[in-house]
Amino acid sequence: MELRHLRYFVAVAEEENVSRAALKLHVSQPGISRQIRDLEDEIGFQLFERSAKSLRLTGAGKVFLPEAKAVLQHAEDAVKKARAAISATHGEIHVGYAPSLTVQILPPTLRGFQGKFPNVRVALHDLSTEEMLTQLRSGKLSVALMVRLEQKMLNGLDFQELTRYPMRVAVAPKHPLAKLKAISLAQLAREPIIAYSREDYPEYHAMLAKIFAPAGRMPRIAEEHDGVSGIVLAVESGSGFALVPSCVECMVGPRLKLIPLAAEVPEVPVIAAWKKEMLTEPAKQFIATAVAVSKKP
Repeated sequence: MELRHLRYFVAVAEEENVSRAALKLHVSQPGISRQIRDLEDEIGFQLFERSAKSLRLTGAGKVFLPEAKAVLQHAEDAVKKARAAISATHGEIHVGYAPSLTVQILPPTLRGFQGKFPNVRVALHDLSTEEMLTQLRSGKLSVALMVRLEQKMLNGLDFQELTRYPMRVAVAPKHPLAKLKAISLAQLAREPIIAYSREDYPEYHAMLAKIFAPAGRMPRIAEEHDGVSGIVLAVESGSGFALVPSCVECMVGPRLKLIPLAAEVPEVPVIAAWKKEMLTEPAKQFIATAVAVSKKP
């Protein structure tokens, strides 16, 4: 017994007509009739009651039909799973990331993922928040590692939180505030701040407004930059301070001092975001790896 015998039988049973079944399967009518007779000869009982004008299932045929369908469905499922396994180990994914937020997450995620899936190419894209949102929705990015935004900004996307980082004050080593163990909002409000560009990172400026609301005064924005490297250089030169997640410390080393705030400030949540209908199996595995990495102490 072969799968084609079962396909022919199911088609004839559903159509209750050999001619219509032959048209549906794109085979000849004599060919389908012969295959069903061969099946009946092999299993040792009739599946159909035949007359000049009708074709009906026998009692045994009615019992056999759902089992035949189940076998065909099982075979189809096996093929789909095998194809999914192949797609999970081959191909390409595009990952957007924010360097300052992913400096501790991304390297071990890449090592873990490529150790398991060496034939999947991971293309990395250093992008602003706005760029990541746009490219996720257009399908140019498979997944993005970014700060968690307000829900309305994530509409149409799925996400999973990976980790959270406390906020730190970044200053040059010779800055007057560098000697303090903790810095108040009132002290910072009198100092110039180095910020991300408002156009590319509107959520950063919204966060600053919330942080300094209790102080009743916003620091003067001395410079805006489109990336963390520009911010680090500006702070290092003494142009002002910056508010950054604690993970940035491993990027700057002795170039800057990162000091805690003497105030309760929400931590910075980092998420993996994706568009559900565009999530491929390799991207799914990449997200799972990032989640596993983030859970490690």
